[in-house]
Parts: sequence; C-alpha cells; structure tokens
Amino acid sequence: MSGDEHNETGTGWPGQPGPLPSAGPAREPDPRPDAPEPDELSPLAPEAEPAESGEPTQPAGTGEATLERSARRPFTSALALIGGWRRTSPATVMIFVLLALLGFTLVEQLRTTSTDPYTSAMRQEDLVQILSDLNAREDRLRQDIAALEDSQRQLASGEQGRQAALEEAARRADELGILAGTLPAQGPGLVVRFEPGGGAAISAMRVLDAVQELRGADAEAMQISGGDQVTVRIVASTYFLDGENGSLFVDGRLLTGPYTITVIGDPPTMRTALNIPGGVVATVDGDGGTVIVEDREVAEVSALHAPIELEHARPIP
Repeated sequence: MSGDEHNETGTGWPGQPGPLPSAGPAREPDPRPDAPEPDELSPLAPEAEPAESGEPTQPAGTGEATLERSARRPFTSALALIGGWRRTSPATVMIFVLLALLGFTLVEQLRTTSTDPYTSAMRQEDLVQILSDLNAREDRLRQDIAALEDSQRQLASGEQGRQAALEEAARRADELGILAGTLPAQGPGLVVRFEPGGGAAISAMRVLDAVQELRGADAEAMQISGGDQVTVRIVASTYFLDGENGSLFVDGRLLTGPYTITVIGDPPTMRTALNIPGGVVATVDGDGGTVIVEDREVAEVSALHAPIELEHARPIP
C-alpha cells in the first residue's frame, strides 16, 4: 500500500483519521444501567477535594439538614418533658418534693452524727447515762408544763381562779418570809452544838463552814444561839466575826460560847453533809473541840431578822 491510501500507527493496525484527543483522562460512560454519577459520594468514590477557601466540601443540603435536626432535638425534648409534667398530678409532685426533703435531712443527720468527735469518743455506759439524764429532764419539764397549764386553767376560771391566785400569792409570801427571816418557821431538822475543848475556842470560820454545808444540804431556815441566850436569825446576808475571849459577832450582835445552830431541813441529808471527811465535825475534832448533832422531829426557828431597806435595787416590771 502506498502512503496516500493508508496511515500506519506503528502498531501494525491501521489508524483512523480524525481530531486529536484532548488532554486528561477520558470520561467514557459506564455501560451499567444503575451506575452512579461520577460526582455522587460513595464508599468507592474518591474524597472531595478541598475548595479554594480551605474548607472541606460536602454534598449540597447535607450540612443544613443536620443542623436543622440538631436544633430541633432540644426543643422536642423540652416539649416532651413539659408534657410529662403536665400529665403529673399535684399530689405526685408534692410527694416527690417531700421525699427529696426527707432524704436530704437523713443525709445531713447521718453526716453530723458520724462526724461528731465528742459522742464518737464516749463509752457506751456514758452514752446510756446521757440518754437517761435527757429522759429524766424531759420528764421534769413535762411535769412543770402540766403544773403551769393547771395553774393557768385555775387562774382563767372566774371566781375560782381569783381565789386560787390569792392562795398562791399567800403561799409564795410565806415562803419568801421564811427565807428572808421575817417569819418564824418549824419543821423537821437538826440541833448542832459546838463545844470548845483543849483551850481552843470555836472560831467564826468554823461556824461559817457549818452554815455553808447546811445550806448546801438544802437547809431552809436557821438560827444561832449563844451561851448567854442571845439568838440571831441566819439569812443570806448574815456575817460572822471573831470577838474577844472566844466570842462571836453575828450580824453585829455579840454571842458567847458554847454555840447552838437550830436548822430546818431533811435531817439525814444535813447530817451526812456535816460528817463528810474533812468537814466541820472532823475539823472541830482536830482542833480539840466537839460537835454534837441531834435530830428533831419538830425544830423551831423563832428568831426574826429585821427587813432590809433597799436603796438601789428595784424589781423589773
């Protein structure tokens, strides 16, 4: 063949005349009927190339739909929650609140009890004693409340209330008169006699110690007498001073020995107070003197103390 009739391509096959193909890979159609378009994303498709702005490209419409669904999700959850609370009855809500408060209170109580260093370090016997004391105090307070309520009912019941008020006032006046020494008194008690010995006189300090121990044993009324039959009522303001030759000054009045204290109160309690180790009886015996204590079913305290004129103190209205 001549060069005018055929062109050879160098492969031994005749070449077809025509225009030269464009640069780049050729895009030939896929013979499969369901083949996806080249631009559609698929696991086998190449990843999208970044745009000129530097942000990754994504299929049209995919980002906006995702943002719209994400924005609608909290609003939908809130609507569902509000709908659930609307369907809940007020009683159920109140029960829930009360249970929450009860749980908080129990937690705080347990935390306080478990972190109390004072009670955690105490023995079981001490805790039982504390509990017993608290129960006894509660009983006393309940009795006081009952007595006050009874007095209130009596005072609020017309004529009977006025009569009860007068009787209560008279009783309180008698008690205060005995304590102040302006009224005589009688009742069970003791007679305590101090006799010196061995040349040692009974000092004012020993007599004051006896008075203090008797007061500590709930003595209610006392008087002291000397050998010269001078008697002085002992009250809260009474003082004792040593005189000459073993005498005593009691509230400014001179008494000579031997001395006798007459006291009203519970005899066994007061006797025990005087005979405690290192007490009045033991001290006077150590000085060479003698203390004689005698019980009286009816002890009389007849000496009176002149009322004190107050210059500065006034009752609070």
